[in-house]
Amino acid sequence: MSEPKHLAVIGAGPAGYAAAFRAADIGLKVTLVDAETNPGGVCLYRGCIPSKALLHVAKLVEEARSASDWGIGFSDPTIDVEKLRAWKDGVITRLTGGLGGLAKSRKIEYIQGTATFIDAHTLNITRLDGADQSLAFDSAIIATGSRPSVIPALLPNSSRVMDSTQALALESIPPTLLVIGGGYIGLELATVYAALGSRVTVVEMLPALLTGADPDLVTVLAKRLSDRLEGILLETSVAEMSESDAGVTVRMEGKQAPDEEQVFDKILVSVGRQPNTEGLGLENTSVALDENGFIATDDQRRTAEPNVYAVGDVAGNPMLAHKGSHEAHVAAEVIAGEKVRWDPRAIPAVVFTNPEIAWCGLTESEAKASGAAYKAVTFPWAASGRAIAMDRSEGLTKLLFEPDSKRLLGVGLVGSGAGELIAEGALAIEMSATAEDLALTIHPHPTMSETLMEAAELFLGRSDHFHRPGR
Repeated sequence: MSEPKHLAVIGAGPAGYAAAFRAADIGLKVTLVDAETNPGGVCLYRGCIPSKALLHVAKLVEEARSASDWGIGFSDPTIDVEKLRAWKDGVITRLTGGLGGLAKSRKIEYIQGTATFIDAHTLNITRLDGADQSLAFDSAIIATGSRPSVIPALLPNSSRVMDSTQALALESIPPTLLVIGGGYIGLELATVYAALGSRVTVVEMLPALLTGADPDLVTVLAKRLSDRLEGILLETSVAEMSESDAGVTVRMEGKQAPDEEQVFDKILVSVGRQPNTEGLGLENTSVALDENGFIATDDQRRTAEPNVYAVGDVAGNPMLAHKGSHEAHVAAEVIAGEKVRWDPRAIPAVVFTNPEIAWCGLTESEAKASGAAYKAVTFPWAASGRAIAMDRSEGLTKLLFEPDSKRLLGVGLVGSGAGELIAEGALAIEMSATAEDLALTIHPHPTMSETLMEAAELFLGRSDHFHRPGR
């Protein structure tokens, strides 16, 4: 019996550990290298999971404060920051420890350290204790992820200026907080800190928040945020910052910039993320970067070096954990000799604010920009019995269809729990479902999932709960 192929996976985040686990299950010999004690990567240690734990708490706090509208009185919630931090860290420990156990059960060699390519078949691994070792491999998968982008000119060494990683550490709840960047990370963390008691201002240099999402979805979120944040300043940028004992003095420029300088206790810089490609020794291989600084790959996630693959954030947008995991499965299966390729029709995106925004497939903004033929229909959650019963009727469900075939092209949702609903839309797009398919699929009542069925029925002109004259 021949020795199984040896796969080296660099990075143990959602893309890296998914690649390692799938490869081991197929029968490859796997070595997984990462600096952390257990697999998990940025997502579990400093990203997706801790942020969602804190967003869950933020939602609970908001509901407690709103309960008086329903005839239930609570005293104002008190925040024990130390205990909250410990709970959040406990969630991380539980999940990463579980992944460590799964790696062991698959007999994956897990090396805690960093890896650099010596050539296309050899890595130099610097272990956490400083010792170096050489590792020969047949194939390698690069899954080194990304890190927060920085603005070096904005007080780079100040303890009052945070990136998303530092914000999730939850060292304190500042009385005032300026969030620079109106993307999904900035808005999620603004939601958390506002619920925990900070007076939060968001500044965004572009004309709108969440530029990747359709404006009609963002409008619903922006309206609710405007009631909970101190301010949302669009087409505005930070021109200058200076630090004193009183805080950080900020001078802004732009359309909605305040006339006077503002003072904040802390600043959160959330202006995107950049791939981790430095220090990997890529110059010792044929691996190449694209024009945006990502590792260039083909539809099997293979780089310009035939036996080296790249998946996850380091391999391009969208920088989403679930996208990376599915890319990882493709790469592992290709290495094992299976005939597969990366060809998704719909990658769902979710912004875990309150309300959530979620979309997949073609957005209306993309359709307009490309000139694609489409017909959109919107079902308001004000016509949903479940939404009204939850006192969350501000949301909406939007579907985009191909006019002739009535095939579903895209789904957009905004509202409480939108992230849990979008998977049905992604499945429907992947299965080439039509409006009739969605409308004839019996959905349970009363649920928010009905809004997808009702939107399809509205497109077909036969909605029970929403009347549009003239159809």
